[in-house]
Amino acid sequence: MEYTFTLKYQLASGDCDPNALVERLGEAGCDDALVGIGQPGRLALEFTREAADADAAVRSALAAVRRAAPAAQLIEVAPDLVGLTDVAEVVGVSRQNMRKLMLAHTGSFPAPVHEGSASIWHLADVLAWLQARGGYAPAQGVLEVAQAALQVNIAKEGRRLPASTSKELEALAE
Repeated sequence: MEYTFTLKYQLASGDCDPNALVERLGEAGCDDALVGIGQPGRLALEFTREAADADAAVRSALAAVRRAAPAAQLIEVAPDLVGLTDVAEVVGVSRQNMRKLMLAHTGSFPAPVHEGSASIWHLADVLAWLQARGGYAPAQGVLEVAQAALQVNIAKEGRRLPASTSKELEALAE
């Protein structure tokens, strides 16, 4: 099956030649990605990758980018963090419809990752909630890709904490 996702990176200062970088990415197996290098020091790759499952697609793309640009730092795998407008677009409804659903089901709608004037959620949490409710079906594979993106992003952020702090905070956050 084909899976679509985006990998975003911060480039090392030595990766300033975009033509050489694109060449290395192609040689490393990223020929199924649309490469974005418009923002200085950043790299975005939108993959449409054939794989047995979304996790395998994301992992193989991460490995290919690592071969091509070993000093690049992963910023995020998308789709993961989204607003209501993003969720509505994925599901094929209006933003107002998503807002009504959220307000009508405050007890069961997934809690946002950040709450404020613009709240954000993990796409996988909202899609799983919508799927459990029935009647809302994102494109095939989107939930699976969102779950894989969430796992990679959480693992990446978890490495930033010392092990002792991580375990202590896990216990407090339950």
